[in-house]
Amino acid sequence: MNKRATQHGGRDRWIALLAVVLFAVGARGQAPMPNTTPMPVAPASAAPPAPTTATTTEKPSAATSHAAHTEIVLPTLPGMAAAKGSDIDRVVAIVNGDLILDSDVDQERRFAALLPYGEASGPYTRDAALERLINRELILQQAKIQPGGDISMEAAAKDLDALRSSLPTCKEYHCETKAGWDKFLATEGFTEQSLTGLWQQRMVTLAFIEQRFRMGIKITEPEIQAYYQKTLLPAYAARNAKAPPVDVLESRIQEILLQQRVSNLLRDWLQSLRVQGNVVVLHPGEEAP
Repeated sequence: MNKRATQHGGRDRWIALLAVVLFAVGARGQAPMPNTTPMPVAPASAAPPAPTTATTTEKPSAATSHAAHTEIVLPTLPGMAAAKGSDIDRVVAIVNGDLILDSDVDQERRFAALLPYGEASGPYTRDAALERLINRELILQQAKIQPGGDISMEAAAKDLDALRSSLPTCKEYHCETKAGWDKFLATEGFTEQSLTGLWQQRMVTLAFIEQRFRMGIKITEPEIQAYYQKTLLPAYAARNAKAPPVDVLESRIQEILLQQRVSNLLRDWLQSLRVQGNVVVLHPGEEAP
C-alpha cells in the first residue's frame, strides 16, 4: 500500500475532505471531531421551499446586492390609492461591504441539500447556515485577489452535469433529460443559471482552500503511528473489538489527520480575516449601518 495514498489520492476524495472541512467550520469555529467511521452522506434533497410571491427573485450571489430592502409599488390608477410597498428581503450580515440577505440563508438550505459527499451533514440550523455563508464570502473575497483562481461558468456547468447521477431523488424526474433536470431544479427552487452560479462559487472556494492549505501539509509515519496507538486502539478496546493492523487503517488515519490539520488552519485563518476586516451580523429589528 502506498503510505501517502491520501495525500496523492483522487480528486473526488480530496474534494470530499475539503467540503466537509468547509461546512464543519461553524459559529463556534470548532474543528470537526475525529471520526473512524465513513463520512455521513447528506440527504439527497430537501423539501421544496414554501411558495413565494411573484415579487421575490432568485439571486445567485449576495455580493451583487446593494440594498437592505426592496420595495415594489404598484402603479396608481385613476381613483385608486397607491399600494403600500412591501419588504421582500432583509440584510442579515455585511462582510466587508458585501451583503448577505435573508433569502441567501434560505437558498443556502436548499443548496446544501443538493450537495454530495455529505458536505452539509447534520441538522439544518439557520445560524450555522449564516456562518457558512459568511465564511465562504470571506474565502471568495480572498480568491478574487489571488491570481489563477478563476473558474468559468462553462467549467462549472460541466462539473455540475456530473451531479445529476449522484442525486437519488433526481431519478424520479429523469434528470438525464433537460426537461427532467429543469423540473427537478424548479422543485428545489433553482434555475439552471442560478444553480450554476452557486456551483461556480463552490468550485472556486474548494480550489482556493486546496491551493492555500493542502499543499504544505505532510502527514508523517510517526503521526500515523501515534494516532493509531493513542486514539484508535483505545476506541476499539472500549467496544471490545479487535483493531485491524495499522497498515489497513493507514489511509483512513491520513485522511483524519489531514482533515484536522486543514480544519485548524482554515479556522484560524478565517478568524484572522474577521478580526482584520469588518463582519457585521444583523438581528431582526436591527438596521444596516
